[in-house]
Amino acid sequence: MLFVILAAWAALAGAAPKCRAQSGQAVRAPMEPQALAARTDLVRVDVSVLDKHGKFAAGLTRDNFRVLADGVPQPVAYFAPIEAPARVLVMLETSPAVYLIHDQHLAAAMALLQGLDPVDEVALVTYSDRPREVLGFTSNKNELLQALNSLHYNIGMGQLNFYDGLSSVVDALGAAPGKTAVVLLTTGLDSSPVSRWQPLVRKLRGTELVIFSVALGGDLRGDESPKSKRKKRDVKYQANATIQPEAANSLDHLEGFARADRALRLLAQITGGRAYFPQSDKEFVPIYREIAATLRHQYVLGIAPAHDGKFHSLKVEVFPGSAVDSNEPPKKFRYRVFAREGYIAPGN
Repeated sequence: MLFVILAAWAALAGAAPKCRAQSGQAVRAPMEPQALAARTDLVRVDVSVLDKHGKFAAGLTRDNFRVLADGVPQPVAYFAPIEAPARVLVMLETSPAVYLIHDQHLAAAMALLQGLDPVDEVALVTYSDRPREVLGFTSNKNELLQALNSLHYNIGMGQLNFYDGLSSVVDALGAAPGKTAVVLLTTGLDSSPVSRWQPLVRKLRGTELVIFSVALGGDLRGDESPKSKRKKRDVKYQANATIQPEAANSLDHLEGFARADRALRLLAQITGGRAYFPQSDKEFVPIYREIAATLRHQYVLGIAPAHDGKFHSLKVEVFPGSAVDSNEPPKKFRYRVFAREGYIAPGN
């Protein structure tokens, strides 16, 4: 059965995270995450914070954070800095759409080996008309290398069901323990009806899964992709400019790469990940290193939810001083903060 091995492997091999108390003292894991999981009255918000150099901003405390739900500040009822090995499922496109650029495709996948630490775990799923599990979660990088070398690409005409494939992966990961990220190595193109998009958005808003989109195609993509002449910072992160949540509800007015680019941005934004549009093979290694480092170092916050069954937007702000004492917005570019865009509240 699809993904049975993946789920079983995750259950057996899920690494226990290492937690740090606010004092910087290490405490036994996974007491803090389990404590939050047991608090069903709290919304879990995983937050990645990078400084102006693109490195993890360590040493922050509860007082540095402000969480806004629908624009209204919320008390942070739970806080814990978390360090844990990265657990990454790579979802890799093998459709006719990427056959002509499969050399770049393989270079991008191979770069993942250089971006992972020995303790990080990775699983590999390919997709075209449907997802296919190639490798369950493992820290054995030689197994990943062998799996990548054995990939087959479809040629000719065929269906490309990106949205449905990702939806199936989300379902499979929902039963797996531990924090897992999905890295999409894809053109973002989908030949299925665009009506498949909205169910995927609704599903992702109800999960804690984080998605990192790495777009293939480089110069083949449209005007929305970053250009190589822009500053390095803008080339890497322009794709993460905030898109209003209501824009996620429909992609009907877009076609081709324009639709694909918007979808990849939104998938990252909805889940608190990042979207990358690399222009050359050299950019893949630092992208993967950043993804892995981001997953190993996070802050976990908890807030009290509404109880109306509706979607509520979230925004996390980080201040160099106390957020409680500040009436001003945080300084631009002091920190880059990544967290999911909202949550679906439980019913009454």
